[in-house]
Amino acid sequence: MTTLKQRSRNRTPLAMMYIGAGLTAIVGLFPFIDQSTTTVLADHIKASYPAYEPGAIDAAVAAYLAILSMVGVLGLLGWLGTIWAVRAGMRWAPWLATGLLAIAICIAIAGLTVQDTSGDVGLAPLLGWLQVLPCIPGLAAVALWRRADRARLSSPPA
Repeated sequence: MTTLKQRSRNRTPLAMMYIGAGLTAIVGLFPFIDQSTTTVLADHIKASYPAYEPGAIDAAVAAYLAILSMVGVLGLLGWLGTIWAVRAGMRWAPWLATGLLAIAICIAIAGLTVQDTSGDVGLAPLLGWLQVLPCIPGLAAVALWRRADRARLSSPPA
């Protein structure tokens, strides 16, 4: 059972986690919205591979949609699992959040930097930068926990 002090210590990190989960859902849905509106992903593939036929571009877009939707679903599961762990008062919740943040940052960096066979960045830069968005509230939650832990450890016992 969590104490009142633990709950108040976790309130802001929890809010950050809910924001991160919302951003993850938006970022996960954006490629599907893009497919029927701005076509940033398809245009990026077309620019990288000018010889591709429309069918090949559609296949590449479908592959990216599958990858990005899987990343989004796994990210959302990570947020929800961490939120559950915090609300349940699990002592390992900050460690889980830190580990998942490290994984998310690696995925975002990969999306921004991995080059495909054309020599261009594989994922459209806009979609790569969108992958960074959910990392920001995750970083804030972990930083707030660390600050609260330092304050708790440095203060004399009551």
